[in-house]
Amino acid sequence: MMKWKGKDLFDLVCRTLGLRETWFFGLQYTIKDTVAWLKMDKKVLDHDVSKEEPVTFHFLAKFYPENAEEELVQEITQHLFFLQVKKQILDEKIYCPPEASVLLASYAVQAKYGDYDPSVHKRGFLAQEELLPKRVINLYQMTPEMWEERITAWYAEHRGRARDEAEMEYLKIAQDLEMYGVNYFAIRNKKGTELLLGVDALGLHIYDPENRLTPKISFPWNEIRNISYSDKEFTIKPLDKKIDVFKFNSSKLRVNKLILQLCIGNHDLFMRRRKADSLEVQQMKAQAREEKARKQMERQRLAREKQMREEAERTRDELERRLLQMKEEATMANEALMRSEETADLLAEKAQITEEEAKLLAQKAAEAEQEMQRIKATAIRTEEEKRLMEQKVLEAEVLALKMAEESERRAKEADQLKQDLQEAREAERRAKQKLLEITTKPTYPPMNSIPAPLPPDISSFNLIADSLSFDFKDTDMKRLSMEIEKEKVEYMEKSKHLQEQLNELKTEIEALKLKERETALDILHNENSDRGGTSSKHNTIKKLTLQSAKSRVAFFEEL
Repeated sequence: MMKWKGKDLFDLVCRTLGLRETWFFGLQYTIKDTVAWLKMDKKVLDHDVSKEEPVTFHFLAKFYPENAEEELVQEITQHLFFLQVKKQILDEKIYCPPEASVLLASYAVQAKYGDYDPSVHKRGFLAQEELLPKRVINLYQMTPEMWEERITAWYAEHRGRARDEAEMEYLKIAQDLEMYGVNYFAIRNKKGTELLLGVDALGLHIYDPENRLTPKISFPWNEIRNISYSDKEFTIKPLDKKIDVFKFNSSKLRVNKLILQLCIGNHDLFMRRRKADSLEVQQMKAQAREEKARKQMERQRLAREKQMREEAERTRDELERRLLQMKEEATMANEALMRSEETADLLAEKAQITEEEAKLLAQKAAEAEQEMQRIKATAIRTEEEKRLMEQKVLEAEVLALKMAEESERRAKEADQLKQDLQEAREAERRAKQKLLEITTKPTYPPMNSIPAPLPPDISSFNLIADSLSFDFKDTDMKRLSMEIEKEKVEYMEKSKHLQEQLNELKTEIEALKLKERETALDILHNENSDRGGTSSKHNTIKKLTLQSAKSRVAFFEEL
């Protein structure tokens, strides 16, 4: 290992990661507060590194794609870029507006946690996550719970996106941030004006030191013929030989070496993108398309299974609910039956008592009538006895009349009680009938006896031993193409919807902003937005290159 070259160590890391798109990456280390990259053709120990102390190398993206979705083929490549860009945004090495920070955070949550589930992802589940730049958090009078609520609202809309899809959406948004993929270096032009040189996938850009968001001028790679340096002086030769070279000075020779490395690598990739893909890249893209199609079909299968499972669970819950309802109805019917039986017994007993009382009263009325007849038949000789006997007869007649009325009333009451008893027994019969109906009703609804058809793509799956292999048919690829076209339309609609949501969030939280905490970049971004500077990063660069290269070189010299 003592004789290892940079390439040996780099290849070892790439093999360990399973990475094939190696041209984006490098091994970075720091020497005397200056960033450097390990050279592939140079021995590791021949670099300007400590020979005694352990040296830390960081495996990082050295060059960035122009379009992440088109250029990043492998899932591991996408994941590494996602991790690096996310860290740069959180560390504020890439400026990100507050509303875009919330949107990016929601995709990061989708990538980590999968689909939003209110029963699992309860309030506070993001409390320990670092999702927003500290600058954004400090800029608003908002609690962590308020930020989580807004992140979760967007997170819930990303349902159905796999981890790699969520990470790619993150990169597609991040790649349009002004500072994405730009390496900045302090330089001076011929006049000694302090400027910033930005090197990225599109070309060279000249910035005011106080404004890293919008370059003053730009030179795309296709306008540059040659780049070289001598000591601290850097020379750029335009493609048009009629245009004079332009020069600038950097602070250190080591910085010039780094600038040259980045220029050569970015220029090579810029030109390579505009040529036909190599055989290796074509194979990788073909494999990636097949893998994407396989995963999409697998996700569709899982989605169907999930839907069927959810429907089965809903059916089960409905059956359980109906069973519980039927049990409650049976209990209520049983209780009603018991009450009806008790009422019938009480009414029967009361009717029997009333009937006996009526018979007794009738008997007493008969005895009173007999007594009256006996009194009338008795001969009373004296007038006094006659008067007394008349009075007794009158009293006996009144008593007999009352007895007769009471007997008639009791008889009517007995008839009414008999009628009530008959109605109670009829209610008891109906309660028994209802209970019988409930207990004999089928528990489950009738199911369709025809088995559900298999998904149409199942026929293209071949299960061999413990491995699953997929044969892609023309119909599958046609269907996939149609789905991709559909996704494009949906993406355009969603982009518009997303921009509206970003504007809504910006307006919503604007009232909570602490203006005194705005950074210089916040102010610059707001000024750009107020001037209508919402176009994409590529469009901004195109506008800066509308002037001729000659006039831009002259402008640079006069800065």
